[in-house]
Amino acid sequence: MSHNTFGHLFRVTTWGESHGPAIGCVVDGAPPLLPLDEAFIQGFLDKRKPGQSRFTTQRREPDAVKILSGVFEGRTTGTPIQLMIENVDQRSKDYGDIVSKFRPGHADYTYMAKYGIRDYRGGGRSSARETASRVAAGAVARRILGEDVVIRGALVRIGEHAVDPSDWDWSETGNNPFWSPSARTATVWEDYLDGIRKAGSSVGAVIEVHASGIPAGWGAPLYGKLDADLAAAMMSINAVKGVEIGSGFEAATLTGEANADEMRAGNDGVPRFLSNKAGGVLGGISTGQDVVVRFAVKPTSSILSPRQTVTVTGEETDIVTKGRHDPCVGIRAVPVGEAMMACVLADHLLRHRAQVG
Repeated sequence: MSHNTFGHLFRVTTWGESHGPAIGCVVDGAPPLLPLDEAFIQGFLDKRKPGQSRFTTQRREPDAVKILSGVFEGRTTGTPIQLMIENVDQRSKDYGDIVSKFRPGHADYTYMAKYGIRDYRGGGRSSARETASRVAAGAVARRILGEDVVIRGALVRIGEHAVDPSDWDWSETGNNPFWSPSARTATVWEDYLDGIRKAGSSVGAVIEVHASGIPAGWGAPLYGKLDADLAAAMMSINAVKGVEIGSGFEAATLTGEANADEMRAGNDGVPRFLSNKAGGVLGGISTGQDVVVRFAVKPTSSILSPRQTVTVTGEETDIVTKGRHDPCVGIRAVPVGEAMMACVLADHLLRHRAQVG
């Protein structure tokens, strides 16, 4: 299987399957002498790991990361960094009933159509378990970006219930199990998801990720656009079906006057923008404003309600997906979105330096 690597100068290759002995990644392109240890990486993995509330899968994985190469005496050496996370709570027997059936909404059929073989245990390579490797790589990327760049994500919609922008408070995201920037909305989601979970169903979500402290000039016109790379990175996350930069699809409803981010004189000759409809990117190049990305996650395809499907031999049948699943995968997608933002920005930082110094 090819296409397991993303990035140009900061390159990440992930490996492993949901029910294999371990998952992990190889990070290449990190400059030498950056401080890096397992404890720093673990802090980000702990935000994503399962089983932290009743609203996520109850699979119990400590997601303890091990650094296998590329770090010596607490600093990067400039060589490839290999990170490993052992799988310790697989229950492959939960998937015995779907050996010969394709699960609707999953990649079962398409994997079989392409490769002629599939790992039915939790989806194998297509499982969201793979995203733990991305979060580990994102921690390395943050070391490259430095402390001046701040990346924050929040869940802004679950199903029909969205956060009111006037109620937004970043400090609230760490106070509830949803990464909600609104305490009031978190309470609504709690009751709503309890109903979804008890019904054995699932629901979709929207995540918003901001990056502040990005200077103007990162990215390149046409085929190296910062926003294009961000869109591809977010779209590559399991279950993501849509991505917006800045005002996104809302821009289609605006006039030119409403959509234009007007400018006035700022400090040191740097323009001051009066709005940020562009999401911090113009012509594929960062403006110096916050880079803002939103992405939509579909409902978890593994649900208890019987669904119509076919077998691997083409016979019609019904299927019920057993196992431990998230009623809303969007919750644990927040730190994944932050990690992909970090990886793309680290890559563009290095590419910018390589071209213009």
